Order: sequence, then C-alpha cells, then structure tokens
Amino acid sequence: MRRAGVLLFAAVPVALTAAVYVLSPSNSADAPAKPLVSASQPAREEARSRAEEKRAADEKAIAALPPGLSDPDKKELAQQIVASAENSTLDWQTAYGYIEDIGDGQGYTAGIIGFCTGTHDLLTLVERYTEAHPGNGLARYIPALRKVDGTDSHEGLDPGFTKAWKAEAKVEAFQDAQDEERDRVYFNPAVRLAKLDGLGNLGQFIYYDAMVFHGPGTNPTSFYGLRERALHEADLPSEGGSEKAYLDIFLDVRKKAMQKRKADIDTSRIDTAQRRFLHNGNLDLETPLTWAVYGDTYQVP
Repeated sequence: MRRAGVLLFAAVPVALTAAVYVLSPSNSADAPAKPLVSASQPAREEARSRAEEKRAADEKAIAALPPGLSDPDKKELAQQIVASAENSTLDWQTAYGYIEDIGDGQGYTAGIIGFCTGTHDLLTLVERYTEAHPGNGLARYIPALRKVDGTDSHEGLDPGFTKAWKAEAKVEAFQDAQDEERDRVYFNPAVRLAKLDGLGNLGQFIYYDAMVFHGPGTNPTSFYGLRERALHEADLPSEGGSEKAYLDIFLDVRKKAMQKRKADIDTSRIDTAQRRFLHNGNLDLETPLTWAVYGDTYQVP
C-alpha cells in the first residue's frame, strides 16, 4: 500500500459533503474551530462509498467537469510523481517486479503502488488475478497470504514468494492486473472524490498520493479519516472555500499523521514535492515540474 521512511523506497462542482457534514464558515484565524458534527465513522463510510461506487448524480456532475488527472498525460505524470516516492524512479513501469520488506511492519511491499502482504491489498490483487488466470505462479501462495494478512509475518511465503512475484511480474497479464487494482482501489476513488470536492489536478493528485500512502480506509489515520480532519478546519472548494487553503490544511493533517506513525519519518513527498507545487500556485499541475523526494531531485519537462 505504501513505502515509508528514507529506505528505497505517484461546470460547477458538487458539494459532496452537504449530506454528511454541517459546516459553519470560518475564514478568520481568530474564529473558533468548526464543530465536527458528523458521526465520524458513518461519515467516512459515506464518503468512501461515494468515491468507490457510481451514482447517477455524481456521474453526471463529473462528466461535466474537465478530465483532470484522468487525462492520459496527467495520469502518466501522476504515476511518475508517485513512483519517485514509492520506487525512487520516474520510470514507474519498471516497478512491477519490485518486492522487499522495508521494515515498516507491513510485511512485503511490492509492485507499482506498494501493495503489502500485511495490508490486504496484495492479497486481493493475487486473488483477483488468480480468478482470471488460474494456475499462475502466485496462486499457490494464496493460503499463506491469507494467514499473514494484517501482520508483518513471512510465514509460508519464504523463501519462494519473492522469486515467484518477480517472475510473474514479467507476464503482461499480471502487469495489467496491477494497473487495474491500482485504478480500482486508489486512483479512481481518489480522483472521483477530489472532483466532487471541487479540486483541480493538483488536489486530485494530493488525494491520490494520500490514498496510496495511508490506505483507503476509514480509521483516523487512513485517507478518509484525514479528509474528515481537514474538513474540520477548512471549507471545501465545492462549498465556496479556497482550494489552496483547503489543500494546505490537508497536507498539514497528512504530515502530522505520518509523523505520528514514526517521529523521524521522511516527509519530503509532501514538503519538497506537493507543498512546493501548491506554494507555486500550480493547482493545474502543469509541467515543467521540479521536485525532490528523499534527497533526490526529479524533473518532468
């Protein structure tokens, strides 16, 4: 799901939260914080549902908006930026066969988006791939993957799983499966929700990267919990709020969540990448772009 630390480690908007949150405007630094009147977990589940499921009204609203990060060129750019943080490269397609335990307590991290044996997404990927392609080189590890899901254990996976992953990653069908699972679980829900929240290309990317790193869960430190925390402090653009101000708050919330997990974690994917784009006023994520992650500088002309 993510890679962490500094180890080696991508028309008028609809107000999505109108039915979920009742927010009072607060544009002054002296104004009191807005009361959080949502039911927390149900509110996060509602946001997740709307991001992941097609609804007629949402689809109509999204269809009237620019393609945003779904544009092929912008999507490619998004994968490059994520890969700079996840795999220390802009060539994200070289990462299909990547696999290692980076010591973050989530077992093996693998593939183009950092699927993890400890966070359910790698298991789901292999199960769905096996349904479509029985007898593949990873299928025999499904029982072991089910047992270690939610842990950092390698039980039943060593010593052959990493070799099997690298071998299967050379198969085009498995590469396609990784792409599809990335889009289904991370990219599409993040972009859909960002559009409904009134965010442009940069905001859509900020949601996507947060979804990748923190996971698409609804607990306080997963994506939907972070979004809810940001909504406590700033209005969405779809509600008339400042896009730049909201994204600034969202990045603050996200950085604190990262540091809560690990005090000395490298947060450069925020500080010298996304925050740099935001402070430069590049809300459309226009190229050329220059950013730095984990001490390495990247450029896209």
